[in-house]
Amino acid sequence: MKATRPAWEEKPTIGGQALKGTSIVVIALLILFPLYTIALTSLSSGETVNRVGGLVIWPGDGVTFSAYEQMFRNPVVLRSLVVSLAVTAVGTVISVVVSILGAYSLSRPGSFGHKSILFSVLLMFVIFPGLIPVYLWVSAIGLRDNYLAIILPMAVSAFNVVVLRAFFMSIPQELFDSARIDGAGEFRVLWQIVTPLSKAVIAVVTLFYAVGYWNNWFNAFLYLDDTSKWPLALVLRTYVVESAPLPQASGLQDAPPTLAVKMAIVMVAIIPALIIYPFVQKHFKKGVIIGAVKG
Repeated sequence: MKATRPAWEEKPTIGGQALKGTSIVVIALLILFPLYTIALTSLSSGETVNRVGGLVIWPGDGVTFSAYEQMFRNPVVLRSLVVSLAVTAVGTVISVVVSILGAYSLSRPGSFGHKSILFSVLLMFVIFPGLIPVYLWVSAIGLRDNYLAIILPMAVSAFNVVVLRAFFMSIPQELFDSARIDGAGEFRVLWQIVTPLSKAVIAVVTLFYAVGYWNNWFNAFLYLDDTSKWPLALVLRTYVVESAPLPQASGLQDAPPTLAVKMAIVMVAIIPALIIYPFVQKHFKKGVIIGAVKG
C-alpha cells in the first residue's frame, strides 16, 4: 500500500505557485507603494505638491532636496535626531547586556533564585504593572525630564529574555563542562563560549531593542516636559500626525511646502530600520525560531 504524504509535503501545483507568486507581488506592492509616495512627495517641488493637492504619485517638475534642507536646518528636527540616535545606542547596549546576563543565569540549572525569577519573567507575559504604577515609580525616583525615563521602563523585554534563554539552553552541556575543567568562570564561559555561539540570536534581539527605542514616543511624551529633549519619534507624531506647525528654517529663499517637509521627516525616521533590516534578516530563522522551538 502506497504511503500518503501530508499535503504540505506534496509538490505544489502550477495554480498554487501562480497564486503564491501573485500574493507575494500584491503584498510587496502594498508595502512599497506607500514608501514610494512618501519618498517622492519629500523630493517634489512646491508646484508639484500644490498641483496634486496631496501625496505625489507621479514625478512632476523634477527632484528637489529643499524639504530635507529645511528639515536639517531646523534645530527642532536636528536636535531630536541626535537625541534619538543617542537614546537608541545607549538603551540598546543596556538592554542587550542586561538581557544576556539575565537569560544566561536563567539557562543554568541550580542558579540562585532560578525558579522564582523565571516564574516572574514568564508572569510578565500575562500581567503588566500598568501605566499608572510605572508613571508613579518614575516620578518617585526623580527621573522626570530625564533621558533615563525613556530607557529604564523598557530596558528589559521578557520575550527577548526567554528567546535568549532558549537559545543558551540549546548549547551542548559538554562545552560548559570542558570550559570549567580548564578553570573558566561563569563570565569567561559567557564571553568566550556562549556569546560567539549565539551571535544570530543576539543580533535579532539587538534589532528588536533598537527598533523599539527608535520608534518609542509614548514614554517621551509622558516623562519629558522639555521639548528640546524630545526624540525624533515624538517630533514625528507632533508635527506630522497632529499637524502642528513646524518652525521655518532660516536661509531658504523658497520654502518647500509643509507636506514635503513632513514626508521628509517620515523618511528620516524609517531609513535606519530599512538599512539595518537586510543585514539582520538572515539571522531571524536561526536566532528566533530555532531557539524558541528548542527551548
